[in-house]
Amino acid sequence: MNPKIILKSGKDQSVLRRHPWIFSGAIKKIHGQPYEGDIVDVFDNKDTFLARGHYQPGSIAVRILTFSDKEIDAAFYRRMINNALHYREESGILGLPSTNVFRLIHAEGDNLPGLIVDIYDDTAVIQAHSAGMYYQRELIADILMSLEKIPVKAVYDKSSSTLPHKAGIEHSNGFLAGEAKDNIVEEYGYRFFIDRQEGQKTGFFIDQRESRKLVESFSQGRSVLNLFAYTGGFSVYALKNAGLVHTVDVSAKAVDLADKNIELNYGDEPRHRSFVRDAFKYMEESKDAYDLVILDPPAFAKHQNVLHNALQGYKRLNMKAIEKIAPGGILFTFSCSQVVNRENFRKSVFAAAASAGRNVRIIRQLSQPADHPVNIFHPESEYLKGLVLYID
Repeated sequence: MNPKIILKSGKDQSVLRRHPWIFSGAIKKIHGQPYEGDIVDVFDNKDTFLARGHYQPGSIAVRILTFSDKEIDAAFYRRMINNALHYREESGILGLPSTNVFRLIHAEGDNLPGLIVDIYDDTAVIQAHSAGMYYQRELIADILMSLEKIPVKAVYDKSSSTLPHKAGIEHSNGFLAGEAKDNIVEEYGYRFFIDRQEGQKTGFFIDQRESRKLVESFSQGRSVLNLFAYTGGFSVYALKNAGLVHTVDVSAKAVDLADKNIELNYGDEPRHRSFVRDAFKYMEESKDAYDLVILDPPAFAKHQNVLHNALQGYKRLNMKAIEKIAPGGILFTFSCSQVVNRENFRKSVFAAAASAGRNVRIIRQLSQPADHPVNIFHPESEYLKGLVLYID
């Protein structure tokens, strides 16, 4: 029998609305002694079964896997992973032209909180964000290797940076099954080197695929500045049509990989230059006025208590870019901070435009692509916000 979590009176409403998190403050009593990562059953104050999920000490005490009285076993994980694969087939992700990189499991978005699985050609890279998912990693690897509709030949576990510190798990990244020999993937016909061992996230920012494609369509003849460029994804797309592209990142290693991605797709390309610089300093010191600027910074806020500072950061960054951009220019600006909602981000950009004294119009409002689905019961899973702006 699983340990039993009893909720306080009235604290069952979020569960009844199918929100997948139970916070520690909602718990009245715990029967049994669950360890981090154990399966626990959740009941209301009248002893009615509500849900079942992974336990962890901390603010989020339970990550719900099912709202039904179903066993969390190998058959459950296989069913959920196949459901996620079917969704990607139905939403067109598996049919994207000349593309072999996509997200297969998006945590709460696929009703598997704590688990990320990204597909890079025939290699799956998994990240466990909870101890519960970490303890299932070998089972998950076996299921991935047996999928019929995608040919997974290797599974790499990249969880060392994502596991909760309180779990006390000592983990080294490495292959759980098979071994990948090639680290080049294809996205809409462009090729990219993937650093799955040391790169950010699982090795590539898959969630910006559609925005990169949009940049390609807006870059015709323009001078492009790609800030916080990481490994140059936006730069590769922009170079197809742009007059020139400047790639800027504070990490020398990222810029080196960006240069390699440019060479992989274009050879020795004189229209491209890269700079290892801080984005703010680059904009302050550069005398160039660009026709298209891309701002895709890392998350400015990961916790609610730093939200105000994050919003001020987005304001300052966007103000600098709006001041810098040439009349008639285009600004692609993003936030990947989960605690910064769409309205807050838009207000920060509004404040930036007002402070810069420029007329600004919204061309597009952007979000994450279909392989990063938003669970309608879990608004927090909509983390990526973007605006395409026209600057007079």
